[in-house]
Amino acid sequence: MKTGVLEQDVSWGPNGLVPAVVQDVADGRVLMVAYVDAEALAATLASGEVHFHSRSRDRLWRKGETSGNVLRLVDIDLDCDGDALLLQVNPVGPTCHRGTRSCFDASDGSPAPIPAVARFEATVDAPVADRQGFAWLETLWATIDSRAGADPSTSYTARLISGGVDAPARKVAEEATEVLMAAKDDAAAPEDRRAATRDALTGEVADLLYHTLVVLRERGLAPVAVITRLRERHRP
Repeated sequence: MKTGVLEQDVSWGPNGLVPAVVQDVADGRVLMVAYVDAEALAATLASGEVHFHSRSRDRLWRKGETSGNVLRLVDIDLDCDGDALLLQVNPVGPTCHRGTRSCFDASDGSPAPIPAVARFEATVDAPVADRQGFAWLETLWATIDSRAGADPSTSYTARLISGGVDAPARKVAEEATEVLMAAKDDAAAPEDRRAATRDALTGEVADLLYHTLVVLRERGLAPVAVITRLRERHRP
């Protein structure tokens, strides 16, 4: 954690509060907006976990104190007038009380639409995660989640989930083997065959990723738990 913001640096409002925008340090996604007073700022800096002032309860509030979905502070910045804070965090679990990653996501977990200008800028100068298009996996997950309760006779996803853990897990094992074989084929292919072997490998990895997400859904485990584990293991 690194921050140079101190209580005396902040231009507190008449009620002793300033708004705080919370941003995921991994990709810049805005997770929530809440209010901070001097006590919350001090608690945040002392503990490394984000605290707010709850206006409804008029008391100090540690994000995640009941859910366990804490926000681990990475850095704090002040805006140009000193009357708003930007908190960069590593979230543990979904931030919103609805179980979505961001309070600005739809209730089904799909991200809020990105304006056209922002989409253009993202392709020009964006974090690696945005350039790779990983955010679209939220759409895939929302689709899998929505089809889990569908009629198995009309939905492949529902059919896998209705078969219990063995059905999607067997597909993961099968697809993992096919990824291995496709990767070896690509490694051995001459240049004039490389386009075809790359296409085959791409398709097998896509199948593996899809079926892995179906296993998570069948087990009632959200992908954010996996992302959290990866972040915990990551050492920049």
